[in-house]
Amino acid sequence: MLQKYLYKNAIAKLKTYQYNHINVRLILIVVGLTVLGINVIASAQPDNPSYYQKQIFGFIVGCLGMVILALIDYRFILKFHWLIYVFNICLLLAVEFFGANHMGAQRWLEFGGIQIQPSEFAKIFLILFFAKFLDTHKDKINSFKIIASSCIFLLMPVALIFKQPALSTSIVIVLMFCVIMYIAGISYKFIFSLIAVMIPVAVLLIYLIMQPDQKILENYQYMRLVGFYDTDNKEAQDLRWQQDNAEIAIGSGGLWGKGLNNDSEDSVKNGNYIPEPQTDFIFAIIGEELGFVGTASVIILLLWVVFECFYTGAHAPDMAGRLICCGVGGYIAIQSFINICVVTNMMPNTGLPLPFVSYGLSSLLSSFAGMGLVLNVGLQRKGKR
Repeated sequence: MLQKYLYKNAIAKLKTYQYNHINVRLILIVVGLTVLGINVIASAQPDNPSYYQKQIFGFIVGCLGMVILALIDYRFILKFHWLIYVFNICLLLAVEFFGANHMGAQRWLEFGGIQIQPSEFAKIFLILFFAKFLDTHKDKINSFKIIASSCIFLLMPVALIFKQPALSTSIVIVLMFCVIMYIAGISYKFIFSLIAVMIPVAVLLIYLIMQPDQKILENYQYMRLVGFYDTDNKEAQDLRWQQDNAEIAIGSGGLWGKGLNNDSEDSVKNGNYIPEPQTDFIFAIIGEELGFVGTASVIILLLWVVFECFYTGAHAPDMAGRLICCGVGGYIAIQSFINICVVTNMMPNTGLPLPFVSYGLSSLLSSFAGMGLVLNVGLQRKGKR
């Protein structure tokens, strides 16, 4: 009986969707970015076809997941926001106790040869949780109780992610949370009060981090930070070597680049001067092989994705839908900005993938999941197209 009831309600809901509002532009953009990424990954690792083959598999699964999430009413999903939150915490705890360790970081869970990175999915889970939580308490959004509760609910998963260690992912989630709280309507009084408190806290934190015996950051994180500005520190500069070579690669691409799968002898990529170029430094390969035109196109397409997310959020039927779209758009914007700044040597090195483009199943699947939710909100948007 329950199955029949759910089935009938699901069919009835599907009939109410405004299919003329399906965001074809957004679908084409994310598909185009992913296809571009697959081709650049294949060029970055020509001797190891497993990378782009896995990315193709992730692309197919991601598209399927996007379609499914686009058709399941987001309000129905949000009914399980507490279950989603607990599931997220359980996944992060599983990483803490059973996670696979690679290069000094314990961020992955392995299932039959397939690795997933729960911290990537945590972004989507937290967007869903806070969309419902803040929508439920929208009339009390500026009360101390709701703001404090929201910060506590954020702190638990962020602390687990920070411990992996995954400092850059923690920063993205915190900034994403700030976007969500702003869109939810937090008072400027609280915003300015927070800024007034955070400035001296940030100064104190930076001072403590700069101490030789500091325990806040892992040693490699500390050296990456020091290496960004200290040209006399040999150990720190060795960690900046990848960024310096990435900058050279982008500059050498010129306007049109050297072409995908090129065999140029002066290629930074072909000389193996960028370790694991298919992941966080994929933007450098785009710059070298597709030139300024390629990098500018990627930036424009990512900005377009963010615009479509916020535009859909502006026309969402309720606050929950608005927070979902703006949360997804915020996370794509923040992560893309940090990744590109790192590769172009404008920011200390971090370990963030470029959404839709970098190699990584977890990043790709979570990004497509976010797009599915945005499409779902768009199918129930208010107003005319």
